Amino acid sequence: MTSRKFLEISGAREYLDVLIRAGLIAGLVIFCYEIFRPFLGVMLWAVILAVTLYPLNSRIANGIGISPGKAAILLVLLALVCLIAPLAFLGESIASSVQAALHSAQDWKLEIPPPTPAVQEWPVIGEPLFRIWNHASGDLSWALQQVVPHLKDLSKTLLVKLAGVGTGVLVFVVALIIAGVIMANGQRGAHRATVIAQRIFSPERGQELATLCAATIRAVAQGVVGIAFIQMLLIGVALVLMGVPGAGLIALLVLLLGIMQLPVLLITLPVVLYVFSQDGVGATTILFAIWTIAAGLSDNVLKPLMLGRGVAVPMPVVLIGALGGMISNGIIGLFIGPVVLAVGYELFNSWVDQLASQQAAAVEVDDGQAERSDSSR
Repeated sequence: MTSRKFLEISGAREYLDVLIRAGLIAGLVIFCYEIFRPFLGVMLWAVILAVTLYPLNSRIANGIGISPGKAAILLVLLALVCLIAPLAFLGESIASSVQAALHSAQDWKLEIPPPTPAVQEWPVIGEPLFRIWNHASGDLSWALQQVVPHLKDLSKTLLVKLAGVGTGVLVFVVALIIAGVIMANGQRGAHRATVIAQRIFSPERGQELATLCAATIRAVAQGVVGIAFIQMLLIGVALVLMGVPGAGLIALLVLLLGIMQLPVLLITLPVVLYVFSQDGVGATTILFAIWTIAAGLSDNVLKPLMLGRGVAVPMPVVLIGALGGMISNGIIGLFIGPVVLAVGYELFNSWVDQLASQQAAAVEVDDGQAERSDSSR
C-alpha cells in the first residue's frame, strides 16, 4: 500500500512538472509573439519576396560569377531603382484619392461629372451614351443615397484601410532589404526551413512540405500577385500622368481584378472612353488608350514568361486571401493574404492526401498478401 501511494504521489508530481513546463513554454511563446507582432507583416513579406526572388538571385550569381550576397545586393538595388519612383508616385495619388473619397464617404455624397457635348458626336453609341451619362450625373447620387445608405460604414472602413498605402510602400522597401539579407544566406535558410519542417512534421515529410511551401509561394507570388502588381504599376502611372480623377483607387481596382483573374479591360475600357470624352481624340489620348489597353492585356504575355498558365491554387482561395488580408492588414495584407492562405490550403490538402495515400498503400499490401496466399495454395 505504501509503495502504491508513493507511485501515485510521484506520478502526480511528474504530471505537475509537465504542466508547469507547458505553462512556462506557453507563456514564453505568448510573450515572444507580443514582442514580434509589430514586425510580423514585414517579415512575412520579406520571406515571400526572398523565396520568390531567390531563383533569380541564383541565376544572377552564376551568370556574373559573383557570390550570392553580392548578387542579392545588386538585385535589391535594381528593384529599388525600378520600383521606388513609380511606387512613390502612385502611392501619393492613391493617398490623395483615398482622402477625397473619405470626405465623400463621411457625407455620403457621390458626384458624377456630366459628359461633354463631344460624346454625342460619337458614332453608334454617342447619343444613347450621352443620354444615360447625363441622366446619371443628375439622378444617380439620389438613387444611391436611397438604396445603399447601409454601405456607408463599410465604405469608410475600407477606405481607412486603403489610406495606409504610404506606410505600405515604406514597409515594402524595408521588406525588400530584409529579403536581400535572407537571399544572401539562401542555402543556409533553405536547410534551416527543411530542418524546422522535419521537426514539426516528420523526417520523411519535412523535405516534401518545405518544397511544397516554396513552390506555392512562388506560384501565387509570381503568377497571380506579381503580374497583377505589374499591371497596376503600368496602368496607374499612365492614369496619373493623364490626370484621371481617382487614379490611385482605379489602380487598386486593377490590382484586385488582376488577383481575381478577371479581365482588367473591365476597368481600362471605361477609363479610355472617359478620357476621350473629356480630352477628345488626339495623339496623347490615342497613345494613352494603346498603352492602357496593352497593359491590361499584358498578363497574357507575362504568365507564360513568369510561370505558365497553371496555378495549382484555386482562384477563390486567392481572392479570399486578398480581400481578407486587405481588410485585416490594409495594403500589406493585399499581397501577404493570398500567399499565406494558399500555403495553408496546400498544406491542408497535403495532410488530407497523406491519409488517403496511406490507406491506398495498405490496401495494396493486403491485396499482395492475398495473392501470395492464393498462389501458395
